[in-house]
Amino acid sequence: MALSPLDDYPVHQAAQVMRHVATSDRNFYDRYYFNCHPGTDELMLIVGLGQYPNLGVTDAFACVRHADLHRVVRASRELGPDRMNTEIGPFRVEVLEGLKRLRVVLEPNEHGLSFDLLWEGTIPATLEPRHFLRWQERVMFDSVRLAQTGRWSGNIRIGEEDIPVTPDRWQGTRDRSWGIRPVGEPEPPGIQTKNAGTFYWLYTPMQFDDHAILCIVQEDERGRRMLEEAVRVWSDGREEEYLGRPEYRPVYAPGTRDVVEATITFSPPGGKPFDVRCTPILPVHLMVGTGYGLEPDWKHGMYQGEGPVVQGVTYRLPDDAARMWGMVDAVGRFEYDGLVGHGLYEYWALGPHPSFPE
Repeated sequence: MALSPLDDYPVHQAAQVMRHVATSDRNFYDRYYFNCHPGTDELMLIVGLGQYPNLGVTDAFACVRHADLHRVVRASRELGPDRMNTEIGPFRVEVLEGLKRLRVVLEPNEHGLSFDLLWEGTIPATLEPRHFLRWQERVMFDSVRLAQTGRWSGNIRIGEEDIPVTPDRWQGTRDRSWGIRPVGEPEPPGIQTKNAGTFYWLYTPMQFDDHAILCIVQEDERGRRMLEEAVRVWSDGREEEYLGRPEYRPVYAPGTRDVVEATITFSPPGGKPFDVRCTPILPVHLMVGTGYGLEPDWKHGMYQGEGPVVQGVTYRLPDDAARMWGMVDAVGRFEYDGLVGHGLYEYWALGPHPSFPE
């Protein structure tokens, strides 16, 4: 047991030093997620940075979809004793004002993607429902997450192109989550292989002029709800409005699980039901190159050596379309009651589900 600078702050939650978490589960994680886009099909940038205290690893990625380009820069190093240090090679996240303003940086590097961006939230950071899921006897998910919509300012550089980012155009969503979920190298499966991982996931934080709607749906192969959320959050800090059980109706491209449009129906208790029309306008295949699970040699929390180890991966569409599957994070257009907003339309259909055509 050893001290770190964070121990000088009055934030302890267990009889441990702050570099140690209160569970020995190897899958404990603590990470940031951000996306940045102008509400069009022009560009989407996704950034993640995570710490895995029981694996002794911290890593980060940035993924940009721009025209036919899918480019990823990723980095990993040993976590070390100081969990307040978020630098991983050229990456870092700086908390300027907790729950309100953050700076996200990827310094210039040899892989053709860099940025220096300032995030400012447009709604209060909102705590989502606890995510708990047991497969057979093992707790696989036990985590909490905060979500927020916001605006960006700064600069993105892709190859030789500089792209100015101003808050009148550039927006996005972010989350912070921590707890337990599968990370790193796969464990011996045992009985966990029995129906493990089959689910339908839909996550749609939507940003409008003076409010946001945050919606989550997770269902199993029979369509049973494992997790849900539906709230309207006002930019002026008014109390969140519960919007009832969200129901969704996706339309898939023929012969695929690619969503081309969808309708989400909200039914506020005692209020008037309303439909939100959703249109994914720029899909980004989040799992390609970023560490979410497709590459056997680079997964979140996987030990890459003392580091920092920095890598770049570039694919082109449609030539590399066969790689593009799994979780989709799309720039989404959302319309209801004459209002138009933008945000994230994130979905993943893994295994059977009642929404798929016969």
